[in-house]
Amino acid sequence: MTQPRYDVLAIGNAIVDVIADADDAFLAAEGLVKGSMRLVDEAESAGLYSRMRPGREISGGSAGNTAAGLAALGCKVAYAGQVADDQLGAIYAHDISAQGIDFIVAPRGGIGATATSLILVTPDAQRTMNTFLGACQRLELGHFEPEIAAEAGIVYLEGYLWSADAPRAAMLEAIAIAKEAGRRVALTLSDSFVVDAHRAEFLQLIEDGKLDILFGNAAELAAMAGEEDFDSAVAALAERVPLLVATHGEHGAVAVRGDERARVAAEPISQLVDTTGAGDLFAAGFLAGEVRGLPLEQSLRLGAIAAAEVIQHYGARPEADLKVLAGDLLA
Repeated sequence: MTQPRYDVLAIGNAIVDVIADADDAFLAAEGLVKGSMRLVDEAESAGLYSRMRPGREISGGSAGNTAAGLAALGCKVAYAGQVADDQLGAIYAHDISAQGIDFIVAPRGGIGATATSLILVTPDAQRTMNTFLGACQRLELGHFEPEIAAEAGIVYLEGYLWSADAPRAAMLEAIAIAKEAGRRVALTLSDSFVVDAHRAEFLQLIEDGKLDILFGNAAELAAMAGEEDFDSAVAALAERVPLLVATHGEHGAVAVRGDERARVAAEPISQLVDTTGAGDLFAAGFLAGEVRGLPLEQSLRLGAIAAAEVIQHYGARPEADLKVLAGDLLA
């Protein structure tokens, strides 16, 4: 097998986050459930934006955040996500490229506006997300070359993107190419509603040997395994997937590969500001350890360090130097 050109190819929804403070009264007035993620159309997005407090525009998207974390940890990363040929699309492309990530899908016109997620952060650091998917659902084989999957050690797929026909076809083609080339494929479940919609398909991917690494939090894994208890869900899924990485909020995280099992505590923080991107950065840290061949416990610690950094400020991409925070783990 040839040496991969990239450590990781990440494929996901290219979304610009607009993050603003909000209180419980505003959420109630808008009929929003705190901590939830809902999809909205362009008109709903524009209406909510007009009523929000002033926000910060920060490039986001789950797999894009993971790609940013990987690059910050010194990995070679390519990213596939579709943006429109508009102002926000230009911002997104610039942010990705400025982090040293190869953005392999060109902006396009005639496909609607670049996706946005209006994220309302309450004083308890919970984030309520209102996402207009727009152009990111137009990632298509004709504008994305899945052959690059053969050039990446790990192909990392965002579950959120699975719901749209064209991107799902592109990801399935990337999976086939990656497996043919002897590369590994990872999937992050993204959200419980994604699992509820696609559980049978995800389980079939596992049964067909097309997934090597599965990422999920407690709620997602419970939905996937049909087990309410965290440890029971981990045990059930660990029997089916070669490598399971399970996050459990303030309780830490677990990784299981065959008979090998590791658990780490959550990293201490000085202040919880915004939980947006915690799982994305955890995946980045873990994968950064995995591509270096580190033991499971060390990879989990890298994930915990990266997640702890991102929840102490607004935005889902690292601001501190993750290499410095990782210390000897990356030596």
